[in-house]
Formats: sequence, structure tokens, C-alpha cells
Amino acid sequence: MESTLRARWFDGSSSRARPVLLHLSAAREGGCSLRLHRLDAADAAAPALQLAAGEFEWPDTWEPSSTRPQLTLDLRQHGSLQVEGAAWQAALAACGVRGGVAQRLQRRWRWLIAALLATALLVAAFSRWGTPWAATQLARHAPLEWEQTLSRETLAQLDTRGMLKPSQLPPERQAQLQAAFAQLRSQIPPGLRPYPAYAPTLELQFRAGLGANAFALPGGTMVLTDAMVELAHSEGLDKDGDDALMGVLAHEAGHVLYRHGTRRVIELGLLNGAMALALGDVSGLVNTGGTLLAGLAYSRDHEREADCFAIALMQHEQRPLLPMADLLLTADRVHGGGAKAGALGDWISTHPDTAGRARDLKSGQGEACPRR
Repeated sequence: MESTLRARWFDGSSSRARPVLLHLSAAREGGCSLRLHRLDAADAAAPALQLAAGEFEWPDTWEPSSTRPQLTLDLRQHGSLQVEGAAWQAALAACGVRGGVAQRLQRRWRWLIAALLATALLVAAFSRWGTPWAATQLARHAPLEWEQTLSRETLAQLDTRGMLKPSQLPPERQAQLQAAFAQLRSQIPPGLRPYPAYAPTLELQFRAGLGANAFALPGGTMVLTDAMVELAHSEGLDKDGDDALMGVLAHEAGHVLYRHGTRRVIELGLLNGAMALALGDVSGLVNTGGTLLAGLAYSRDHEREADCFAIALMQHEQRPLLPMADLLLTADRVHGGGAKAGALGDWISTHPDTAGRARDLKSGQGEACPRR
């Protein structure tokens, strides 16, 4: 089928627009072919310009309600055409060409809203279920050396930025805690390791800063702050083998062995990559160290897994869980009942439902923990 409309042709040889008749006809390979007939008397004898589909650029999307009544077709080496927008749309329809999905959505705002809502739901579902699942699978294959490099870079950033400072704990107190933790980590039974082939060295470091805190980095680095040690001492919870602090470190060891930090880095990387692809801007991608630094707040599922690991390990060692529960409640009170976390998040505010966690610790069995 063929359609004819008037147009103005700028052939590139002069600034004058030449009036032409534009014929659009359906092409066998799809789309429309284009033929121009000059209307100037001086050009009447000139042959028609014939362009096959794909030899000219289609104009930007145009809508009947647009304030731009004219459209421009790029004819490449043959210049350009100016056509009336409504006539162009009618010619395309007569030629059998339908607008793309995006163009049709622009004409139907209800469809557009529905498409936007569907996209938002897909993104939310991908963020909630897709990325955690993908991150779990990918984390299984993450090299330990990469995790350890990531941890060193992150800890160096925290030290350089002044968020962490050298520990002021007496060397003998540090040695005492190191010995207690060495005993604890040496007794982790194989059945508690979620990845049997994954055997990072659990290394305890001390720092000042970030309040009463403890956190774990991928690959085995664990940090205990002076304020957490001092809080346990002020509450009388550092007696009989430092059971409260060992419970905290058992929890952080669970994060390491379940590779929660690595999974979190991969999750954020997947989301950043998806956003960069969607927005066409790869500058939004961040380095892995910065990603971990900004997003070390674990998910609720990760926290429950770490709590269950701590419960099982402390019970295996025949250590009481009550001191850990008391320290948890005390730290929650000191931090104002779960105030919002800072860049890394503190040990309380990034952990959900403090009262429920303390209750599970006292009972020795969390609701989400596997029965042993």
C-alpha cells in the first residue's frame, strides 16, 4: 500500500527548501521505502529520488498532541526532509507500519502507568529474591584471596578515614581475649561449617571507635572495639572466660563462614550493574571496597543465620548464652534502643528485634534455627 504527502527537502547543496511529494510504500523486507518527486518547475525533469527501507533515518517519536507539528527525516547523504507530523503518522499507518511499544504506551497513559508499575514490581522482586539467590550461588566460587584483599582494603579505608583508631586496650587484655577466641575457633565442628571446603583463618583485631561494636569482613577478619570490651566489663559480663564477648565473636564468625559479607558485596554489585545498564551510565558502578564499606548492614536472614551459628557453637563448647543475651540488651539500651546505624552500622542497630534475639539466646534455640 502506498501513501503520498507533501514535504520540504533540504538537499544539502543549498539552504533553500525544495517542495517535494513524498511517497511511502511497504517494502518486502519490512518497513517503508521512500520516493521523492520534485515539484519545482526547474527540477521537474530531474529523476525521482528512491530510497529503500534502512537508507534513511526515522524521525523521533511524535504524538498528535505534540507541540512539534513538524518532523525531520534524515536522508543521510541526500540531506533531510521536513514533514507534517500527523500526515507522517497517517502515511506510516497506510504503509502498514505500527509504532513501537514505547510509542504506543505514550499514547495510552493507563498502559504507561501499568508498565511502570510492572517494572517497579519486577525490580523489587529481583532485589528481594533474585539478587540474594544469585549472590549465594556466586559466593560459593569467590576466591578466598579476593575476599582477603577486599577486607584489607576496607579496613585500611576505615583506618585512613579516622572511623577506626588504634586500640587502647592493654596488651595483656588483648592477649587474654585472643587466647579465648583461639580456643573457641579451634573447636568449630565440621557440622557447623556451611561450606565444608571453605576454611578461612578467623583473625581477631582490636580497634577504638564506632562505639560498642563488633563486625566481620569477608575472608576471616573480625574486629572488636574497645567500647564493646569496656561495656562487658562495666556490666560484669567479662568473667568466667568472657562468655559474653565470645558469644559476640561466635556470631561474627557465623557471618564469615556463611560468607555473608561476600554475598552482600555481590548483591550490591548486581544491583549497581543492573542500574547502570538500565540508565546507560556505567559511572554508577562503585569499587568493591567502597561497596562493602557502604553496605555492610546484613539482611535479617543473614543475622538469623549468624545467631543460630553462635547458639550452636556456644552450646557445643558448653558455654552459657545468658551473658551474650545480657550484653545484647545492655548495648541496645546504651545505643538508645536501636538508633540508626552509621556507615558500617553498629552491632545493635543493624540487628533486628533485639528483645527477640535475646529471648532466643536465653532459650538456646532460635525459631529459625535448625533442630540439632
